[in-house]
Amino acid sequence: MPQSRYPLLYQINTRVWLTELSRKLRRPAGLDDIPDAELDRLAKMGMEWVWLLSVWQTGLAAQQVSRNNPEWRKEFQETLPDLRDDDIPGSGFAITSYTVHDALGGDVALARLRARLQKFGLRLMLDFVPNHMGLGHPWIDDHPEHFVQGTEIDLARAPQNYIWVRGKRGDRLFAHGRDPYFSGWPDTLQLNYANPATQDAMIDELVRIAGQCDGVRCDMAMLVLPEVFERTWGHRAPLFWPKAIQRVRDQFPGFLFMAEVYWDLEWSLQQQGFDYAYDKRLYDRLRNQQARPVREHFLADMNYQNRLARFLENHDEPRAAATFPSGIHEAAATITFLSPGLRFFHQGQLEGRKKRISPHLGRAPDEPLEPKIREFYDQLLTILRRPVVRNGQWQLLECARAWEGNWTNECFVCFAWHGPGSERVVVAVNYAPNQSQCRLRLPFADLEGKTWRLQDEISSARYDRNGNELQSQGLFIDLLPWQASVFTLNCAANSTP
Repeated sequence: MPQSRYPLLYQINTRVWLTELSRKLRRPAGLDDIPDAELDRLAKMGMEWVWLLSVWQTGLAAQQVSRNNPEWRKEFQETLPDLRDDDIPGSGFAITSYTVHDALGGDVALARLRARLQKFGLRLMLDFVPNHMGLGHPWIDDHPEHFVQGTEIDLARAPQNYIWVRGKRGDRLFAHGRDPYFSGWPDTLQLNYANPATQDAMIDELVRIAGQCDGVRCDMAMLVLPEVFERTWGHRAPLFWPKAIQRVRDQFPGFLFMAEVYWDLEWSLQQQGFDYAYDKRLYDRLRNQQARPVREHFLADMNYQNRLARFLENHDEPRAAATFPSGIHEAAATITFLSPGLRFFHQGQLEGRKKRISPHLGRAPDEPLEPKIREFYDQLLTILRRPVVRNGQWQLLECARAWEGNWTNECFVCFAWHGPGSERVVVAVNYAPNQSQCRLRLPFADLEGKTWRLQDEISSARYDRNGNELQSQGLFIDLLPWQASVFTLNCAANSTP
């Protein structure tokens, strides 16, 4: 299955998906019950990757923490006012075994689903959580040295970061998994990456995962970097990712790695072998609703940009429909998903869902469909199925002043796509609360001597423009507040300028 240069990925909360399916079937549903029609729908949308969140085995100890933690419980209640304990299976990131959860049908059901996905041209992505394991993991007894352990002094200084665990060899004080800026996650135990044997064991886990899917999304991938691990735990860890990624690709060439990463470490992880790294910086700049920082973000080297994963929401972020007001949402999505890189969408985003669902939960709230959002994403996905924005060349455009003294050119984010073949697309977004104008210098060398027809694929507006003017003065753009236009550019038949 050849992959697009800039593919589309769809993230699904597996447990929530199967809970909804169970309602329809009136019995517990597993991976085998996912209908081919649903996989066909995803393929027809233009998706190439399906990321199934939370398929791995978790344990009762972590589940009890999820159900009894007062702060988490409050959040769950806000999502599900009719919350029941059965709605809280526990975090999908508190893993006790990298085998598919029994309730989903086990490894054999995943293998069958993967084969069905392949029939529709879809690749499967799963989670890899390098930083920690869940409470109750067998290594507590078999290999306690794989975890960070603490002392009574550590416990006294930071009781929120440590836990006494009873094992076959007696009680031990283990550290909770965490990052250097927050308290530990109380349903997890921190892996000790300063121990080479731990790294070897995790590479073995990763290789096993790679035999079951086509790519992994690596949770908080920067936490095991030597400098980050040392800042968190006071011990220097050997490099992990280059040797881990190489080991996997020795057995599974073409296997894909996507890093959840923050703190300006995206380039570092790309250099260590990751195909894609989260582009949280673009997301944050779009949330701030200022065009210039967004535009400046696109000045980065293309080797970097091509390997960013662009998103407007995911399971960690609030819902896009709740974060970006109507109009701004569509403008932000146009910029995000018509940029180069991997474009990933989150289950519920296309329908305008507003309630974020914690990875600890197994049920989603009932929410009405937002027809305006659904219609917009239908249009956007139609554009994203065009070869020009899947395999073409992208270029940021200069937004020149429309006339002397008009500063509103600074409100635009604009770029162009061209090739393969003769396809051309111009994206213009007025990312501001005021009407704005600019002149765009188009990167096409054959504009002169022809009349060009611009078809806006979002509003259905159509314009004919003189090629000589486009070449000498640029394309005049005049957009309302937060308006986005995506123009296809074609030579008008039987017309002269």
